[in-house]
Amino acid sequence: MPLGSLRPSPLVEQATQHLREQITQGEWPVGTRLPGENALAKTLGVGRSTVREALRALAGAGLVQARQGSGVFVIATEIATVISEDWPARLRRAAITDVYEVRMMVETQAARMAAQRRTEEDVAALEEALAARERAAAQDDAAFVDADIALHAAVVAAAGNPVLTDLFAEFAPALREGLIGLVEVLGLRSHDRNPGHDTHADLVAAVRDGDGDAAAAILQAELERTLAHLHGA
Repeated sequence: MPLGSLRPSPLVEQATQHLREQITQGEWPVGTRLPGENALAKTLGVGRSTVREALRALAGAGLVQARQGSGVFVIATEIATVISEDWPARLRRAAITDVYEVRMMVETQAARMAAQRRTEEDVAALEEALAARERAAAQDDAAFVDADIALHAAVVAAAGNPVLTDLFAEFAPALREGLIGLVEVLGLRSHDRNPGHDTHADLVAAVRDGDGDAAAAILQAELERTLAHLHGA
């Protein structure tokens, strides 16, 4: 079965599925060394990073194994009953509303912790992130969403918990894709190029002033409004 070119999106899932079919249908028996990333990328019509993520997913499913200096080899042609799926892959597959609900639970508590633990460096980073968000209002939707997420990431970082910081970093790509689509579809910046500025300024002020309850409440209300948009989109 020829691999064929892929449709534009979602590339990683499509690449993983195509490669999985090659393996499970016996095109590449156990012990076979897979073509290199460049060759697979060219055949599938995707970038090397997409191929790399697909191979990681297949390794997580127990089908392939990377051997340093030798390449990637098929180690099984049947998927185990229980598959340990990569967390990023699961997030990409999840509905954006489901991701957002979990985001609310994580970020509201992170904001409360940030108000209790923030340092002078954290406050400076928050104020710069707020200014960067305001500057990004003059740019396109993707740049504005990136700046918005960066501000939220700064709030999480101020909580001083590296696990929370890493968790938010895992959420960020799925959030970015969903938010860019939401802004474009609903035209949220058609009348106001910097929506939510006052709310975000209040959030930064609450963290700076050490008011955890206010920081959590402001962020909860902000995220609930966005989630309502997502449900209605």
